[in-house]
Amino acid sequence: EEWEEQVKSSFNKNKFKYSMPGFRKGKVPFNVLAKHYGMEFFYEEALDDCLNKQYGDILDKEKLDVIDRPQVDIKEVSAEGVKATITVTVAPEIVPGKYKGLTFKKDATEATEKEIDAEMKKEQNKRARLVAKKGAAKNGDTVVLDYSGSIDGEKFAGGTAENQTLELGSHSFIPGFEEQVVGLKAGDSKDITVKFPEDYHAKELAGKDAVFAITIHEVQKKELPEIDDEFVKDIEDEISTVAEWKEKIAKKITENKTRNADAKLENDILDAIIKNTEMEIPDVMIEEELDYRVHELENNMKGYGLKFEDYLKYAGTTVEKIREEERPACLRNVQGRLIIEAICKEEKITVTADDIKAKLAEQGMDEGKAKADYINYLANTMMVEKFFDFLKANNTIK
Repeated sequence: EEWEEQVKSSFNKNKFKYSMPGFRKGKVPFNVLAKHYGMEFFYEEALDDCLNKQYGDILDKEKLDVIDRPQVDIKEVSAEGVKATITVTVAPEIVPGKYKGLTFKKDATEATEKEIDAEMKKEQNKRARLVAKKGAAKNGDTVVLDYSGSIDGEKFAGGTAENQTLELGSHSFIPGFEEQVVGLKAGDSKDITVKFPEDYHAKELAGKDAVFAITIHEVQKKELPEIDDEFVKDIEDEISTVAEWKEKIAKKITENKTRNADAKLENDILDAIIKNTEMEIPDVMIEEELDYRVHELENNMKGYGLKFEDYLKYAGTTVEKIREEERPACLRNVQGRLIIEAICKEEKITVTADDIKAKLAEQGMDEGKAKADYINYLANTMMVEKFFDFLKANNTIK
C-alpha cells in the first residue's frame, strides 16, 4: 500500500512531464498512462523518491553519522513493493584511551647566547663586503670563474657560463664541484669531474658523469663590518646600542622557540593519546583527507603561476605517489580529529557564542559582518585551543 501511494505521489509530482495524443501535456490521467505503458513506467522515479525517504527515515531513527554516499543494491521492484539493501559507512565511535595523568616534556624556550650570536653574525654577514684577495681560495671565499661542462666530450644545455660568482661551501653547485675549486688561485685553470645526482631535476643529466673546464678570474674574501653601536643604528630605527639589539634578538628567538615548543608539545600529547586509543579508521575518511591534500597542493601551485601537471613533471612524481607518501600523515590527521571530537564531547568542552563574539572583538571585527565560513573556522580553532588547554592542565608538563 505504501509503495502504491509512493508511485502515485511520484506521478503527481512529475505529471507535467507526460503527454499523450488526445490529452494536453500534464493532463493525462494516471490510469490511462498505467494502462498504456504499464505500472513499470512509473517505477524509476518512484523508486528514487521511495529510497530517499526510507534512507532519511533510517538516519533519523538510528541517529547515524554517515560519512560517505550510500551504496544501494536493488533486489526487486514490482507492484507489491521494493526490496533493496542500503549500505552506508558511518564515523567510528571513538573511546579515547588514557589522556589524563600523563607526563610530557616541553622544549626549552629561553634564547641562548650561542643563538643570539648566530643571529648577530647572520646580520653581519649580510652587510659584508667582498674584496679581492691573493692566494688560494678556501671555504667561505667567493670565486669569479668561467666554466664549460661536457658529457662524453659533448657540451650540454646550461653547462656553460662566464664570470659566474660562487661562494665556496654554499653547496649551490653540483655535489663535489666546490670542493675541487678550494685551493685554486686567480689565473688557475682546471678540469673538474663530477657526477650529477640520480634525482637531478634535468632528467637527461641525472646520474651522468660530467667534466667542467674552469678558469678562475678572481678570489674574493668577506670583509665584515664591526658590530658596534653605529652598526646597530644602520640596521635598526628604534634602537641605538648593541645591548638593545641583543635584547631584541633574544626576545624574537624566545617567541619563536615558544611557538615551536608549544606546537611540539601539542603534537606529543595528541600522539600519546592516539597510541593509547584503539581506532579503526574507514578508508573513505583517509581518502577524503588525501583528496584535500592534493587539491590544496594544486591550488598552491596555481598561486605560483605553475600548472599542476608541470609541477608533477618537474618534481618527478605523480598524484598516485603523492597520495601514497601522504597517507600516513592523513591517517594521523583523521585520528587526531576524531580524538579531539571525542574528548571534547566527553569533557563537555565547547565554544560559546560569547567566546566567538569576544574573539571577533579582539580582532577588531564586527560580528554582524563576519562571514559564516570564518566564524566556523574561528569556532574550530578555538575548540582545538580549549582542547589542548584542558589537556595541559590535566597532565604533567616538565
